[in-house]
Amino acid sequence: MPDIHDPRRRSVLAGAAALGASWLLSGCTGASAAPVQPSGETHDAPDSGGTLRIARPPASDAETLDPAGALSAYEYLGALYNRLVRVGADGTLAADLAESWEPDAKARTWTFRLRKGVTFHDGRAFTSADAAYTLRHILDKATASPQAAVLAPLLDPGALRTPDAHTLVVPLKTPNAEFPSLLTHYNCYVIPDGGARAAGRTGIGTGPFKLESFTSAGPGRVVAFADHWAGRPVLDAISFYSVADMSARSNALLAGQVDLLSQTNLDFATARVVAASDRATVTRVKDAQWYVLPMLTTEKPFTDVRVRQAMKLAYDPEHVVKVALQGAGTAGWDNPVPPGDPAHISAHPAHDPEQARHLLKQAGHEGLAVELYTSAYDPLFTPMALAYQDSARRAGIRVKVRTAAADSYYTQIWMKKPLMATYWFTGRPVDQLFTQIFRGGSSYNETAWSDAAFDALLDRARAETDDTRRRDLYGEAQTIVMDRGGAMTPMFADRLVGISRAVRGYAEHGFEFDYLGIGLKGA
Repeated sequence: MPDIHDPRRRSVLAGAAALGASWLLSGCTGASAAPVQPSGETHDAPDSGGTLRIARPPASDAETLDPAGALSAYEYLGALYNRLVRVGADGTLAADLAESWEPDAKARTWTFRLRKGVTFHDGRAFTSADAAYTLRHILDKATASPQAAVLAPLLDPGALRTPDAHTLVVPLKTPNAEFPSLLTHYNCYVIPDGGARAAGRTGIGTGPFKLESFTSAGPGRVVAFADHWAGRPVLDAISFYSVADMSARSNALLAGQVDLLSQTNLDFATARVVAASDRATVTRVKDAQWYVLPMLTTEKPFTDVRVRQAMKLAYDPEHVVKVALQGAGTAGWDNPVPPGDPAHISAHPAHDPEQARHLLKQAGHEGLAVELYTSAYDPLFTPMALAYQDSARRAGIRVKVRTAAADSYYTQIWMKKPLMATYWFTGRPVDQLFTQIFRGGSSYNETAWSDAAFDALLDRARAETDDTRRRDLYGEAQTIVMDRGGAMTPMFADRLVGISRAVRGYAEHGFEFDYLGIGLKGA
């Protein structure tokens, strides 16, 4: 399921070219050069003040500002809250409300030293009680937090200790050398002790902005929090607008009615129009979105590992990148760990349609015919599906691409049809990625794949305190996913974000950007 509806996100930015550098979109469409503003790079600094106007896709009426259960209000969450630990621009863990953290010798107990001098928007001082309460709230079954499935096997909420106001001690049920990385998830933003019932509407946190107004699936506004521990943000306010149609959002940007299109990956034709306008441009976020063709391993023919292996060997990821992305991305080779991740391994099986034919014959599925579901929900779904269809034909696999309605795609198709297209935002720490999306029994395991050896390997990796050895174990986990798993990963796509030419300091991690530094020229 894509992070627009759920699991999170953050991609580490790459590239630093000068403003106005040309970007050649090459490929079968004959796209021409388009000027693109690279992420985080501008000629001049923003002016203080002003209101940034953000257009975002509509959410459901159940949208909430409670981070533990939030599924869509990402832009609000990043403005209103902080985590204990965050992911830095270089992909490594960075301090947020926790200044430091250290494990015991077996990585069984973690101690977090918390930042002093931090206040919530209502004036209350941040303490270890708030940090402990936040974790207990996530683990509470009544909260139904997506992150609970990741943390519950590790944490006993009653075992959390707060020896003083600025120390949190977290004993784990089993050793986990990657535990702090699990707290970078967007469900882990810190709320005040006892504040769960009100959090969904008040948005009281320690972030650089405080809530002025919020309407589920509708407009809202946050204003600068002058007492933010890291300093006052550049902007005075951010206004959010819910705009249903991508073309309507793009037209609003071109007309100067909004400054930023959030959670929107522009299609190539729209990106060219935006980049050529006087008012707007496009920023390109390297390998920001991880695209997947999940095979439901509980449904025939994908119950047979030989069929899954054949489906992977049958197609050429480089062909998919060329056709579907027009070169604006990286071949995935069925490895969900992004190429820029320190844990990524480059080894992978080669495209081999003849071996795919052989495996299908062994499995009794010679001349396999499958249906691949897609929709207009994301502009790359159908091009990816058609590119896969074209490439897999060489192995004798007949793929019928079916287009489903966008508004019901993630309720009627995702995790229900045997083969479909989806995507996630990159940037998850590797243990979070594997635990949430590939571990047996996880509610977001979109292929329903269950492999005891893989799960045991994750447990070994978590318990390994030697960094090199742990990285090797996660490498073995990638090999198992590529060889036996149900997820095909054809590509990592660069995300094309439409922004006003007045925006300065836009430095994105997925669609979570630097709220302190972003601003406007001529505000």
